[in-house]
Amino acid sequence: MAEFKQINVGVIGTGWVGGIRANACAHNGIVDQLHVAEIDPKRQAEIKAETNPASITDDWQTLIADDSIDVIVISMTPETKRYPMVMAALEAGKHVFVEKPIAPTIEEAELAYDLAEKNNLKISIGYSRRFDPRYVYVQKALKEGLIGDPVTCLVSRQSTRELGAKITGRSKLSPATIGGVHDLDFVLWCLQPRKPIRVYSQTAGKLFSQTSDTPDHQWVMVTMDDGTTVTVGVGWILPIGYPNYVQAWIEVIGTDGALTIDDTHKEVQFNTTEHGIRYPLSSMPGEPVDHVFAGSMYDETGHFLEAVAFDRPAMVTREEAIMVMDLAAAADLSVERGEPVTLPRNDPSTV
Repeated sequence: MAEFKQINVGVIGTGWVGGIRANACAHNGIVDQLHVAEIDPKRQAEIKAETNPASITDDWQTLIADDSIDVIVISMTPETKRYPMVMAALEAGKHVFVEKPIAPTIEEAELAYDLAEKNNLKISIGYSRRFDPRYVYVQKALKEGLIGDPVTCLVSRQSTRELGAKITGRSKLSPATIGGVHDLDFVLWCLQPRKPIRVYSQTAGKLFSQTSDTPDHQWVMVTMDDGTTVTVGVGWILPIGYPNYVQAWIEVIGTDGALTIDDTHKEVQFNTTEHGIRYPLSSMPGEPVDHVFAGSMYDETGHFLEAVAFDRPAMVTREEAIMVMDLAAAADLSVERGEPVTLPRNDPSTV
């Protein structure tokens, strides 16, 4: 194994997802010191007991100003407030791992990548589907031609309204932008080097639209440059069965075969007289179970730490990140216009 120097990591925001990142860092031998920025005093006490950080503060800028910190992990909410932290960390010479979206606009994302390249820093986005073995198998099968030439791909992902209320309450981002980007990234990653050339999207809103501007569901239909069709649907109004429950169904049909992923989390059922059937390992990020972690975010965090420590490429490239952002933005534009949008959107003939 190549030699490496232990690194110090700062995690900004240790809620549901950030807590997973912080614990993954605390348990990784690559990390020497863990530093945490968390504004909620109750959560501060919880994460301190879980990870025993070298320092904990309610001011994220304290981590940016600390010259001993090598990596900044940005997981705080709302999502729309992350970009200034990304730029501040890069300007301070720190590697950055950030939950999506990296920036409000593609232009600002490009500036972040320019700054990272200028300062020889690594930056990556949390697209955790790439670390689920079932999803990775789809990518492997397509890359190796195991099902022939892909014809069509379908991803349908639904979460409970409890989770939907949390998401819509903190951000005005669309279902495609806040949730669907994970699946858009996954599909585009699997179908490389194919690129999207046209997108049509629709939203539906009958529940959350009563109290907010956020729809309940969004379908995104994409045509790739070789004719492959992609359909990604994301919604967040399932009835409450288990807190933060998420189910998904994935189909990839090719000329010589097909792949199906039943990602509905029904394999572990917990049935009690008080609550009925629940699915305890059913949330999207995963859950800790004693000495193991059931979910892909734990491994994803470790991968970025290794990329920094061993000077390896980060999983999500600049080109991949920008393409996903462009596709999600085009989907929202399609909803607004009520018609398909041609990619690239900067083509004068499509304006």
